[in-house]
Amino acid sequence: MLSRVAESIYWMSRQVERAENIARFLEVTHNWTLDQPEDEVDHWLPLIEVSGDKQTFTAKHQLANAETVTQFLAFDTSYVNSMISSLRQARANARSVRESLSSETFEQVNDFYRFVADAAKAQPLDSPNDFFDAVRRIALQWTGVLDSTMSHDIAWHFANTGRLIERADKTSRVLDVKYFHLLPRIDDVGTAIDDLQWSALLSAISGFEAYRREHHLVDIEKVVGFFLFNRSFPRSILYSIAGAAASLEQINDSSKSTRSRKAVQIMLPLQHRLQETSVKEVLAGGMHQFVDVLQTELNQIGEALNHDYFHSLGPQWPSA
Repeated sequence: MLSRVAESIYWMSRQVERAENIARFLEVTHNWTLDQPEDEVDHWLPLIEVSGDKQTFTAKHQLANAETVTQFLAFDTSYVNSMISSLRQARANARSVRESLSSETFEQVNDFYRFVADAAKAQPLDSPNDFFDAVRRIALQWTGVLDSTMSHDIAWHFANTGRLIERADKTSRVLDVKYFHLLPRIDDVGTAIDDLQWSALLSAISGFEAYRREHHLVDIEKVVGFFLFNRSFPRSILYSIAGAAASLEQINDSSKSTRSRKAVQIMLPLQHRLQETSVKEVLAGGMHQFVDVLQTELNQIGEALNHDYFHSLGPQWPSA
């Protein structure tokens, strides 16, 4: 497969996943503020801070509130990581490799972008919750179309790798919101407010029912373990990393190249470490610190993929 085609498919999938996760973040925050209108905790600024683009936001908006954060994260066409920008880039990537996609996959990306673009023109939203719920459902349709209409060949494995790396990153950021920002008051730990926040974050990854079937009651260690280490829930970090690692190995096998693949050399030890780490170790060392290291490694994997597969004439990575 040409490196240009592989790169476009990888980023198409990653950008759709990014758009979906933005919708999840915004939907759960809108729901939380409706349920707790007099809560003193600022729920909007943390979404900007964990995006890593606070400086870009503050250059445009003085206050972080429902209106400004929704506009910035969902509809700001000049912000490269917004939902609408991600989908616009995903559609452009899909168009450039249309011959490598099923017609249904391309149509789904195009329809997804049009739905969000139409909503951007019709602001303010009549019902943000309904809109973001619709976005999440369209994203789930995209996943079904991608998996059901494309051969699970090397092109699909590039798409799957992009999707799951992005998913692992965003799931970790959900945890970062909770631990580093949303609970500054120690008195709230173990209270009904704490339970509601954890339940809301489980809902953000569509994991509330799956968690309750396993554990029934909300417990911090069990919720963190579910986010990080659950081996069967498709949005947990371990599940996402394991799936991306499996796809990378398939890509490696298909390429029949003798070049050293740095992405695999980073991904497999990360997967092994996640399998061997306990929740108690994570909490003892600090959740924010754990997430910080994880996001650094995910960024390194992305950079390594660029060198391994997308710039095939560039310098080779040395063996670890």
